[in-house]
Amino acid sequence: MLFGRKPAGMVSPDEALPGRDEPIAERPPHAVHGRPIVPPWPEGHGLAVVGMGCFWGAERLFWTLPGVYTTFVGYAGGYTPNPTYREVCTGLTGHAEIAGVVYDPTVIDYEELLVPFWENHDPTQVDRQGNDVGTQYRSCLLVATDEQRAVAEASRDRYQRKLDENDYGRIATVIAPLGEVYWAEPEHQQYLHKHPGGYCNHGFCQVAYAD
Repeated sequence: MLFGRKPAGMVSPDEALPGRDEPIAERPPHAVHGRPIVPPWPEGHGLAVVGMGCFWGAERLFWTLPGVYTTFVGYAGGYTPNPTYREVCTGLTGHAEIAGVVYDPTVIDYEELLVPFWENHDPTQVDRQGNDVGTQYRSCLLVATDEQRAVAEASRDRYQRKLDENDYGRIATVIAPLGEVYWAEPEHQQYLHKHPGGYCNHGFCQVAYAD
């Protein structure tokens, strides 16, 4: 019964699946460059957490950027502790599929990381990206600091002006505090490196961030 229905809209905390106390899986080194995908990370590095639909394609956008130390995929923004992929796909955890990006702010700043975020998905869609439908596919920026929130909000407003100029709709991206992050199963980490022809619905979405 639990896996037979998907709620319309965000599940409430009382309705969310109970989850478990322990992490669901091992967290191997990054399949592309071998660096760790879990803390501790180098001193002074920041963490950006983005949700832009299926996390496979989202992660790949970031791991080759200068200044990015490592990336991972996981679940965040919901209620169920240590969820599985199958549980997240029911919509009964409240989590979004996310990509985590660990970066050196002396090389690449948070706003620069938001450029591929805005340009490579449709932030005007609500709880979906293309044919992927559900709250786990929502567009979101989960911010770790007040500075990240300020940059995210200013960046959203900047991109909205670009969308307005091109007759696109209103941005639906949720900007919210970053709570607990749960790492996804090893088979999902760096998925498109392991499966180069695998499913990906990310790509340039017609409107550039920069002038």
